[in-house]
Amino acid sequence: MSWTRGPLAVLAVCALLFAGPAGCGSDDAHGGAEREPSASVGKLLDHTDEEGRRYREVDGRSAPEVGVEVQPDADGDWDVRLTVRRFRFSPAGTEARATPGRGLAHLLVDGRLVARLRTPAYRLPAHLLPHGTHQVTARLCADDGTVWATAGEPVQSTADITASPQEPPESPPAPTPTAPTGRPASPDRGGRA
Repeated sequence: MSWTRGPLAVLAVCALLFAGPAGCGSDDAHGGAEREPSASVGKLLDHTDEEGRRYREVDGRSAPEVGVEVQPDADGDWDVRLTVRRFRFSPAGTEARATPGRGLAHLLVDGRLVARLRTPAYRLPAHLLPHGTHQVTARLCADDGTVWATAGEPVQSTADITASPQEPPESPPAPTPTAPTGRPASPDRGGRA
């Protein structure tokens, strides 16, 4: 590099440094105001659920969704499977604050809270569903304890199930009468052994 070029290069860099910030505007000048806003944590409503948890209203287009399926398993318990959209389960120990599309599901049987789920699968013990028809509801909640809602209603899904009484094991067949010798007895003429 020659000595005459050095000062010219330094002058050019200095000119860019001074002109650069002057030519750059705020984020609004570069479309910052047109960026898509981050998802909202919604608006707290005065409505509450059965346990007094306030509803957190979110726009229907960005609201989380949940579906619930309940199937009997081989042990007499019930397998509960949740399907969610625009929602992620938060791990245990998550800070108690609302984050868009995050939280846990409350599992209710006939309106009574039986479990707080942080995964989409759960085994519901048979004793919680005695003989009869029941409603199993999965309701999505934020980590701060509020209930996700849209159009003033909680984001939830309910499955109606009917629990049948467990049938007693089949009784063994009646023993065949035997003669004192251990062989099957021959019926007499009246059909008795």
